Amino acid sequence: MTDTLMEADTKSASHYIAKQIEDNRSLIAAIGSKVRQYAPKFVMLVGRGSSDNAAVFAKYLIEIEAGVATFSAAPSVASVYGKTLALEGAMVLIISHSGQSPDIIAQAEMARNAGAYSVALTSEVEGPLKHLVDDIIPLHIGQEQGVTATKSLLATLTGLLQLTSSWTGNQELTAAVASLPTILQEATHAPANLRVEQLQGVTNLVVLGRGLGFAVAKEVALKLKEVCAIHAEAVSSAEFRHGCAALVAQDIKVIDVCISDESYLNHLEQLEHLLQCETPLVHLNQVLTGVHPRVAPLALLQRFYIDIAKISTQLGANPDEPEGLSKVMKTC
Repeated sequence: MTDTLMEADTKSASHYIAKQIEDNRSLIAAIGSKVRQYAPKFVMLVGRGSSDNAAVFAKYLIEIEAGVATFSAAPSVASVYGKTLALEGAMVLIISHSGQSPDIIAQAEMARNAGAYSVALTSEVEGPLKHLVDDIIPLHIGQEQGVTATKSLLATLTGLLQLTSSWTGNQELTAAVASLPTILQEATHAPANLRVEQLQGVTNLVVLGRGLGFAVAKEVALKLKEVCAIHAEAVSSAEFRHGCAALVAQDIKVIDVCISDESYLNHLEQLEHLLQCETPLVHLNQVLTGVHPRVAPLALLQRFYIDIAKISTQLGANPDEPEGLSKVMKTC
C-alpha cells in the first residue's frame, strides 16, 4: 500500500528511468562523443541540496571511470561575490531538477562566459538554463508530486551514469545502466532496510559511507533532516576518526551505508572501531547482490526512500509537507 506522494514518486522511478534511458540514447551518444573530442582538463559540478549530493556521486564516478579531476563549485562565488573563474578547457555539469535557482543560473552564466563546455541535467529543458549551456540532458521524470526529491535524484544519477559510460566507452557500465529499471523494480520489492524502531527517540546521528557510498550517505542524512526532523551528519568513514569519533562516547547512533565496491573492505576497517566501542549501529546494506557496483547505490537509495517515507509518517511527520521546504528553493 502506498500512503504518501514521496513513496508513490519513488515507486514510479523505474518506469520513468526506462523512458529516460531510451529517449536520451542518441543524445547521450552525441554528447559522449563531444566530451571525448573536447577532452576536458577538469570537471566542475554545480548543484544544491539533493543535486549537490548527486554532484558528490559524480565526482567519484568521473574520477574513477574517466580519470579526470572533478570538484564541486561554490555557487555563491558567482551569485554573491560576482567572481569569474578560469574555466577554459573545463567541462561544467550543472545539476538542477527545477533549473530555477538564481545562484545556479548565475554559475551557469559565469561558466559560459569563462569559456567552459557546459552540460545541464534538468527536468526544465525550456527554462533559463536552455540559453546558458551547450547541451541539456533531460531527466524525463514527469511531475514529481512530492516536495522532497526522490525520482528526480535517481534520474539524475542515471543521467550521470549514462553520460560517463558513453564518454568512456565502457560497455560493461552501459549494460549496467540499461539494467537499472529492472534493478530499481527489484529494490522496490526487497525487504525493508530501515525500520521505525531504529529511529524512535533519535534526535542526532551520523551517517557513514565511503566513495560512492558517501554520496548516498549525504542523501540519507538530508532526507532524515527533511522528512523526519532528525539532525544527521554525513561523514566519510575514512574521515570519521578525525574528530567525529569523539561523538561515540556520547552514545550517538550511527547509520552505516555499505556499498560492495572497491571501497568495501576499507569501509569495514573503519567500522571496526565502532564495533569495539559497542556503538549503536544501523546497517543500510546493499539491497541487491550481483549488480554492478556503480549502479548498486541507486538500488539502495530506491529502497531507502520507500522506507523513510513510511518511517516519517510512523514518527508523526508528513514527508509530503516537510516544514520549511518547497519544491523550488531559490537561493541567491
